[in-house]
Amino acid sequence: MEEETKLSIYRAARTIKRRENTLYNALRSIHEDSIFVGEISQLWPDLPLLVNLRCGLWYAQKFHSTCYFKSTDGHTNNWSFNTSRLNLHVAHLAGQKGGCMIVDSTRKGKRFPDSMSKTIPIWTCVLNRAIANHRSRMQECDKLMEGEWDSSLHLPLWVPKMEKASIEDRLEEWTKQLEASGADIASLASSLKKPLRPLWISQKTVIWLNEVPDHDSWDFTPIILVSASSATGIIQRRTTTEFSWNYIPGAGDDEESWARGLSPDLFWNNAYNIINSGPDLCNQKVANMVEKDRVYHAQRGQNAPQVTVKPSKLSPSSSNPSSVEPVLSLDNLDIKSDIKFCDEDSTMYWLGTTNVAVGAALAAADPSTVDCILNCGQESIAACHLNTESYLHLAIVNSKLDRFSLRSNLASAVNFAKLNLSKGKTLLVCCHNGEDISICVCLAILTSLFDDGGTFDDGKSFSETHITKWEMRRRLVFICKFAIKARPSRGNLRQVFSFLSGGRVSSLS
Repeated sequence: MEEETKLSIYRAARTIKRRENTLYNALRSIHEDSIFVGEISQLWPDLPLLVNLRCGLWYAQKFHSTCYFKSTDGHTNNWSFNTSRLNLHVAHLAGQKGGCMIVDSTRKGKRFPDSMSKTIPIWTCVLNRAIANHRSRMQECDKLMEGEWDSSLHLPLWVPKMEKASIEDRLEEWTKQLEASGADIASLASSLKKPLRPLWISQKTVIWLNEVPDHDSWDFTPIILVSASSATGIIQRRTTTEFSWNYIPGAGDDEESWARGLSPDLFWNNAYNIINSGPDLCNQKVANMVEKDRVYHAQRGQNAPQVTVKPSKLSPSSSNPSSVEPVLSLDNLDIKSDIKFCDEDSTMYWLGTTNVAVGAALAAADPSTVDCILNCGQESIAACHLNTESYLHLAIVNSKLDRFSLRSNLASAVNFAKLNLSKGKTLLVCCHNGEDISICVCLAILTSLFDDGGTFDDGKSFSETHITKWEMRRRLVFICKFAIKARPSRGNLRQVFSFLSGGRVSSLS
């Protein structure tokens, strides 16, 4: 009987949560939080605004670039510096502009997600330590005595001292991993004139507008971390002259569960219309926009999957609905020219001088930019002018759906690449978003057919080398230097390593 009571309470709580987490509540909350983000970005208008994938994408209408720092890398007792997500373009950009701002959000009622509290501070510290080691080795210390380049760990005040000490114990190991990964530390040292340092701003931060410091006045390169959501731990009822709605902290998170096919770009192109439609009309209005956008892309031969939404047991109308943290006190370039973009809004990245490019399926809409296309996405591409030797479609699915899909297709992918690259042709490897599967296929191709310097050797060096996890990671770092949106999943990386090592499987995190 007691268990039945607990289950009833649980079901009631879930029902209430579903009722409050409506599409309109989520979008209205995002819109409200974006106003705060806009206000903060204007305090330092010269600093580029970046968003942390994926949640951060919803909170800015315009941004300079994206980055990918995972909160799981900052979870207590699970701290990590991941060479699969180096985000070196962020450091280069900060060095060029004198700093940058990163936007993210959290649902959990905290001021900041763990990506900001620990993951990014660990990242800045490890990069600083590697740069300090490089400067020492190169003896570039004419006026800077060894140790004056700040390599200490800067965490927010709410992180316990014992946890900070545990993280500090791992810094040397992580620095060695970075240095062994093949990352271009010399380029970082050249880009950054001052060490990186995180600063934290949330909606509870008190900012005196007449005392906002210029970013050039600091003796470090600021990475200003802006948490978009209010730190309330509960959903708040808010009322306007037209509608009542419920504020959801961190509403942009886990978009598959609420967005109904709506993307951040589509939302911001229609934000005024959606917000003013009200709770009762929001679902239908968004459904119409999503379908219109799908048809638009389908008519142009672009990836346009049908959006399916799990029917809700609740009716659409059932729930109508600024301080510098203490830490901000001092107590507490174009990205490299060898990164080639097809155009300002390009979704295709050339991987150095390898003749291999990686990108989203949209990049193949104009196949005249490359000689051949390897399509690893689910949807076919209208590339009629390419013959069978120049176009190959391998319908690879994510490891969450099929643990062997990528592995079973890699031999065909590498053989196709070998056939064309040996003739001096250029190759585009693409998938739906150009961030995961296509990156992993490029990793297999570059490891199998190119030497350490990125020169095509028809697989000679691969046949003479025993591939280790670290060797594969070095190639991945090379790819991520150019494909700054790369986000390969652990499951797919495991399949690549299994293929390259002849079937042996090892844990890749």
